[in-house]
Amino acid sequence: STSRKYGPNLSYYNNDVSINYNSSDSDFGNKKINIFYNPPAPKLYCEELNNPNSNLTSTGAISVLSGTKTGRSPKDKRIVKDNNTIDIWWDKNSPNIEIDENNFLVTRETAINYLNNQEKLYVFDGYAGWDKSHQIKVRVICTRPYHCLFMTNMLIRPSKEELNNFGEPDYTIYNSGEFPCNRYNDYMTSSTSVLFNFTRKEILILGTQYAGEMKKGIFSVMHYLMPIKDVLSLHSSANQDKDGNVTIFFGLSGTGKTTLSADGNRYLIGDDEHCWTENGIFNIEGGCYAKCINLDPKKEPIIYNSIKFGSLLENVIINQDYEVDFNDISITQNTRVSYPLEYIQNGIIPAVGNHPKNIIFLTCDAFGVLPAVSKLSTEQALYYFISGYTAKIPGTEQGIILPEATFSACFGEAFIIWHPIIYASMLREKIEKYQTKVWLVNTGWKGGIYGIGKRYDINFTRTIVDSINQNKISGEFEKLDIFNLEYPKEIKGLDSKQLNPRNNWNDKNEYDQYRKKLSEMFIQNFKKYNDCNNLDNYGPLYL
Repeated sequence: STSRKYGPNLSYYNNDVSINYNSSDSDFGNKKINIFYNPPAPKLYCEELNNPNSNLTSTGAISVLSGTKTGRSPKDKRIVKDNNTIDIWWDKNSPNIEIDENNFLVTRETAINYLNNQEKLYVFDGYAGWDKSHQIKVRVICTRPYHCLFMTNMLIRPSKEELNNFGEPDYTIYNSGEFPCNRYNDYMTSSTSVLFNFTRKEILILGTQYAGEMKKGIFSVMHYLMPIKDVLSLHSSANQDKDGNVTIFFGLSGTGKTTLSADGNRYLIGDDEHCWTENGIFNIEGGCYAKCINLDPKKEPIIYNSIKFGSLLENVIINQDYEVDFNDISITQNTRVSYPLEYIQNGIIPAVGNHPKNIIFLTCDAFGVLPAVSKLSTEQALYYFISGYTAKIPGTEQGIILPEATFSACFGEAFIIWHPIIYASMLREKIEKYQTKVWLVNTGWKGGIYGIGKRYDINFTRTIVDSINQNKISGEFEKLDIFNLEYPKEIKGLDSKQLNPRNNWNDKNEYDQYRKKLSEMFIQNFKKYNDCNNLDNYGPLYL
C-alpha cells in the first residue's frame, strides 16, 4: 500500500510504522513500531493510564507527572545559526543561544534513534493559527500518550477531511523527552536539550517531559515567522464584548493574564498566544494551558469548569477520593491544566477578533510602588512593552528571600526571536493606526512590599479592567513622581485612596525609598537597549 510519511524516518502502513533508516546494515531497517495517529482522547487516556503515576480525577480529567522537570528549561534552548537566522537577536542580552548545524544533527540522531527504538509512538497532526492565511501545519511525534493529548488540546484540531489532505507538515516536533541528550556534545549544558532548526523546520526535545516545551516551541516558531510577514506575534490573552470590542492582556507568569481574560461577561479568544494582522487578531492555539495553583471555583469558574474529561492536569496532587488539591504545591508551584477552547463556556470558535480597543499590560509589582492602574502614552507603552516588568516573590524559586525585579522584553523574552525593537516598532504602528488605548495594571502589592503589604484583590482588579473595557475611566489624573505615570483620581466602585500607591503606605519615606530603588532597576535594565530611539526618556526619570 502507499505510505503516509511521518517526518524523514517514519512511514505509515496499516497502523504500523516502518523505519526508513539510512543505514542498510542497521537493525532498525526491519523494525516495526505501532503508531497511534491523531487518536481520540479516550484512547490516549487508556494508553497513559498504563503509567502508574497517571490517574483519573473525580471530574473526569487525567492527572499526570512530568518527571524531574516541572517547568521550561530556557537555558537549554538552542537555535541553529545559519543564513536564515544570522540576523535574529544574537547579542549578549538575547535569550537566543546558537548551535551549529553539525551538532544539531548529532543531537537529532540521538532523538531519532530513541524514537526508532520504541514499541509505540504517538503522532498528532494539527494547526497553529486560526487565520488560515497565516496558519502553519505542525506534526508532533512523541513517546508519551500524555504529550500527544497535550498537543491535541493545544493545537487546532483538523477535521477528518483536513486530516486526509494534511500532507507534509511545515514544522515537526521530535519529542524524545524521556531520554537525555549527550551532555558532552558541544553546546550542551545539561542532559536537557531543546533545539530549533528554522531551516530544516524541526524542533528536538531531549531530557525533559514538561509538556509546555512543545507549546512554547511552536510559539517561538510563530515569533520567528510572523514578523517576516509583517504580522505582530503577542504573548497575550484576549477577549471581546458582545459588540466585538477586543481587549488584549500582556503579562508574565503569575500576573493574571489567564485569570483576567476569563471573564464571564465577555467572550474569550485565547489565554496566551496571539497575532495581530491587518485584519485583526487571531489565536495561535486550539486550547488553554492555565495555572492551577490555589484555583478557586468562585473566583475562576471558567477555568475550574473546564477541568473535565479530555482535560489534562500536570503535576497536581490528588487525594484518596481522586479529587485535586489545588492548594498542594508539594511537587511544584507550576501546577497546570490544558483543555480545548471548546470547553470554555464563552469561548469563540474560530478564535479570531477585531483590532483591539484596549491593551492592558499586567505587572505583579511585589514592591508595592506602582499604581493600581495607569494610562500610558504611546511612547510609554513602548517603554513598558520592551521592559516587560514584573517581580518574582519569595517561594517561587529557591533562594529568593525578598522580592526580585524581573524584566522580560515584550512580556515574553524567552520566546522572541528578533530584537525587541522590531516587535515594539510593529506595536507602535498598530497602536497609532487603530487608535488603541494602552494601560498598565498592577496586580501585585499595595501598602508595602511582599510580606508587609497586601496583594490587590482580584475583584478590585476586575473592577479596574471592567472600567477600562466600558470606557468609564475619565476625569482627573494624577502623576506618580519619577515614573511619570498618570493614574486616575477615582474609579466608580473603588476606594479612591487605593489608586494612589503612596497613600497606601503607613511609612511614606519608606515608600519613596522603594520607588527610587525600583526606578533604578528600570533604568539599569533599559541600558541594554541603546538603540531604542530614546524611549528611556519615557520611563522612570529622576525629577
